Amino acid sequence: MITSINQNIKFSGDPIADFYTERPYPPAVESLDHILGEWQDVNRQKAEYHLFWPGKPYRSDLNILVAGCGTWQAVKYALSYPGANVIGIDVSTTSLRETEKLKQKYNISNLNTELLAIEKVGELGKTFDLVICTGVLHHLADPGAGLRALASVLDTEGALYMMVYASYGRAAIYMMQEYCRMLGIGASTKEISDLRRVIQSLSPQHPLVSLLQNSLDAQNSDALADALLNPRDRAYSVPQLFAFLEENGLSFGRWYLQAPYLPYCGAIAATPHAAKLFAMPWEEQFAAMELWRGTIMRHNMIVYKESRFKANTQIDFDSPDLEKYIPIRLPHTICVTERLPPGAAGVLLNRSHSFHDLVLPVDGPQKKIFEAIDGSADIKAILKTTGENYSRAAAIKFMQKLWYYDQLVFKTF
Repeated sequence: MITSINQNIKFSGDPIADFYTERPYPPAVESLDHILGEWQDVNRQKAEYHLFWPGKPYRSDLNILVAGCGTWQAVKYALSYPGANVIGIDVSTTSLRETEKLKQKYNISNLNTELLAIEKVGELGKTFDLVICTGVLHHLADPGAGLRALASVLDTEGALYMMVYASYGRAAIYMMQEYCRMLGIGASTKEISDLRRVIQSLSPQHPLVSLLQNSLDAQNSDALADALLNPRDRAYSVPQLFAFLEENGLSFGRWYLQAPYLPYCGAIAATPHAAKLFAMPWEEQFAAMELWRGTIMRHNMIVYKESRFKANTQIDFDSPDLEKYIPIRLPHTICVTERLPPGAAGVLLNRSHSFHDLVLPVDGPQKKIFEAIDGSADIKAILKTTGENYSRAAAIKFMQKLWYYDQLVFKTF
């Protein structure tokens, strides 16, 4: 068993470790009660599982690594997956201390923590089914070394859920970072207070203003320091991200939320450029959509080892076994039935999407299909609910569109 952290250890000389020990981010929280409520639904656990592994039987006893766990993320996964064994590592003693507080509060027995750099994760002597690394790799002196270290502890059929910053959506942040560097602005309490006053004086036309208006923690001092005064971060465009994965021996599986990157979804699909986009290879579609959307700030993706079993990670809508697939609704999907556009029986949306054009109007038969998705019925059984006025081909195309729009995942075996 991994022992809990020694709070006296410090990574001297590492500016990132010192920065997050002084100003941990995300901010510490007092309660994660909402996690307990949200994850009582077994279908939610299965939906998350089959997002990573469509072709593998569900299991709850995963070995999970949360690499760069911050103040509460490891606790979130321990609560969400009570049957799993979770290890959280971080270089911030403050973050791990906050994690330990929550662990004790919720009497968690399936979580252990280590003060450990990602580059040294092999010292754990373990492999993992699922590795979570969000908001960390882009702060490393050598992100490639960190990614290779995580790959080395990933099980052969394991999945890595990672998030790195996106270049174009963070342009305003990098402008202000450069401004702060030019003036020598530090991260003391007074300097951050002064910086907030300066930001409040920005012209409404400054791109940072609209970005901060949409930020939930823009008034938090640690969040402001993390965004504008971080001693080291970098960002990736889609082509740079795919090159980063390839250079370090990993393979892209899917975006965690894919609709923003797909020209089949949202307003772009009705434009004169849609056909050109549809004809492009997937990676070029993703790159073009990042440019069209303009404000994607983070790339959240699921990646695998090169040796992954492709049949277990891909959705084949031409498969002869398609009607045996079991669709499972993703969390945060709802059907709105008020103030509908003409001819619509409902509008589907995933509340996790930040782009307001990613909504899907549905007609009566489509709404019946959506309502019949209960996490246990296969496509063949669901299609029987539509009657004879809706063709099988149209119904399958609608299922594919639900998948594109992050309304559901599939269990494919």
